Amino acid sequence: MIKRYLAKLLDHLAPREGLVLLVMALIVGVATGLAAVFFIRLIGFIQVTAYGGAENIFPALGRFWIILIPVIGGLLVGPIIAKFAVEAKGHGVPEVMQAIILRGGRIRPRVALAKIIASALCIGTGGSAGREGPIVQVGSALGSSVGQWLHLSDERIKNLVACGAAAGIAATFNAPIAGVVFAIEVLLSELQVAVFGNVVVSAVAASIVSRIFLGARPAFEIPGYVMHSSWEILLYVVLGLLAALVGIFFIRLLYYTEDVFDQLAIPLWLKPAVGSLLLGMLAFFYPYMGSSLHVSAADMTLGLPLVENYPHVFGSGFLFLEEVLHGRAPFLLLFILIFLKPLATSFTLGSGNSGGVFAPSLFTGAMLGGSFGYLAMRLFPGLTIEIGAYALVGMAAVFSAAARAPLTSMLIVFEMSNDYRLILPLMAAGMVASTFAQWLHSDSIYTLKLSKRGIRFEQGRDMDIMQTVEVEEVMNKAPITMQNEQSVADLFGAFQETHLGGFPVLDSNNELYGMVTMQDMERTIQDMERTLHRKDVNLRDLKVWDVATPEPVTVFPDEPIWSAIRKMAPRDLARLPVVARNNPKQFVGLISRSDIVRAYNVGLMRKQKDQLAQERSTLRKVTGLDFIEIKVESNCAGTGKRLADMHLPRNTNVVSILRYGTVLVPDGNTRILTGDVITVLCLSSQIESVRKFFICHDD
Repeated sequence: MIKRYLAKLLDHLAPREGLVLLVMALIVGVATGLAAVFFIRLIGFIQVTAYGGAENIFPALGRFWIILIPVIGGLLVGPIIAKFAVEAKGHGVPEVMQAIILRGGRIRPRVALAKIIASALCIGTGGSAGREGPIVQVGSALGSSVGQWLHLSDERIKNLVACGAAAGIAATFNAPIAGVVFAIEVLLSELQVAVFGNVVVSAVAASIVSRIFLGARPAFEIPGYVMHSSWEILLYVVLGLLAALVGIFFIRLLYYTEDVFDQLAIPLWLKPAVGSLLLGMLAFFYPYMGSSLHVSAADMTLGLPLVENYPHVFGSGFLFLEEVLHGRAPFLLLFILIFLKPLATSFTLGSGNSGGVFAPSLFTGAMLGGSFGYLAMRLFPGLTIEIGAYALVGMAAVFSAAARAPLTSMLIVFEMSNDYRLILPLMAAGMVASTFAQWLHSDSIYTLKLSKRGIRFEQGRDMDIMQTVEVEEVMNKAPITMQNEQSVADLFGAFQETHLGGFPVLDSNNELYGMVTMQDMERTIQDMERTLHRKDVNLRDLKVWDVATPEPVTVFPDEPIWSAIRKMAPRDLARLPVVARNNPKQFVGLISRSDIVRAYNVGLMRKQKDQLAQERSTLRKVTGLDFIEIKVESNCAGTGKRLADMHLPRNTNVVSILRYGTVLVPDGNTRILTGDVITVLCLSSQIESVRKFFICHDD
């Protein structure tokens, strides 16, 4: 009823598209902000109830509750994920990315409810996970649900999904700028002005709601750190290199643990409890390890009551993190937590519990940075080393390495600490960590899960699709070419006539000589004017070989489009010549960026066709129905008639019509034309009867 009223109102008012999306973004931001407030308070309530209440009810168990409570939490989380919404398993961001790319941003509404409850139970009972991943998935699900409810297009739904994700980060960390950048850098991988504006509005709205209920203080209140010597930048670069190794260690450990649990022959609903048991045992025993290393019992939280001695490996660890950022934690404790926190997070999320990896990455980075600060202080006593400053930069560096999101990592640390004076170390360490980690390990902590499913992303597109299309399928087989002996005047004329940006250049034997672009020609002329001190250059005195780039990067016809993209990327090339594999000088075609876009559409249609074929097969097995494709012949019984006038067999439905390369969804007024390729759903026993309407004779 409400939806119908809103639809009529929109039709009557006919507001501008941007205004509708802006209002929707605002609604998604407010809703996500309220969801974040509820989520954070629910986690706190569960934590206090579990660890305070349990100890009061059975005080004799003492610290053994550290093992039991996470297991109870796992037993509650498992059925929610297994029976209600399996998408709530793990850290959630990969599922949002997959929905954006492959399903037009469509996420089931029930995911929001399941994620909040499952994650709150997991984190509140001690699960080593962050709250940002769940609220990103919740915000994205809310945005998607609004878009689906109003029957918006895929692009608009994706926009609202990004709005929800940004709002989730903004509300959880009180960091609206970082929320916007996270949505653009991690989820969308591209910046569009229209999308950006709506994402900003949503993030601001969520942040305001969060501040009203949770306060406006930054996540951490720390001293104002500065870089005391320019030489320190070298230390921060080294920290970035170490952060890359730690980030890769975190990624591999998490997914190795996930693989192990996936192979366990136990029910899905029980696996979170097994992981929680391992987590609880780690939290119970590791303080004794610290005591053996002469770390005080107070520093190791080895005592009672449990609420005041919460293990460092539990939850997000933000309370202890603030101590580290003040430089008050001992070196050995920081060092062992570099390894124990990723292990605890792997037990939690790898077993199928629900939570985020953002906070554990920041925690691990702070431990690395603090440890490195102690070592730098010992190795370079002449420098003024502040442990907290290195811990702060380490937070950004490890998250940058794990998520391949250097901008998000810098901004999240800025906004969480409210300190912008370490900008140079943050930039240096973050970019070094991200670049080095990318070189060593191509997948991030978010994309590795999707790569294992056969989905590879590059700039917001599914690169697995690009593996299915070969260069020769979309290349221009008869492009405009230039001879290397032609004058530059001819080249200039070709640019003017065709408005193209470049041409392949052939030699006298019609073999590939090189490539020439407008920029090549302009640069050569400018260089000659400076060198020869002449105001003008006669273009007829220059030959194409004077301005062309010889021996260009090439691609073979049988290579996948993905290979062409990889070759274009390093130098941002707009086009590549295609050469025969048996003769690298034999020019056979040209592939450009527009061809690659077309290749993506071809691959996407091919993938959707495969999925449809699978669905057809399943439907056929279950119901006895069948899909058939028929090419309409001239003078057949149905040619020229409207579907409504054709007396097709009962239980027969014309699903689609392929006409002149365009797919139509027919209705009763659609006329059948000669050459149409129609897809019909009918009973298997009626196939021959249906075919007679569209085919005059069978070959």
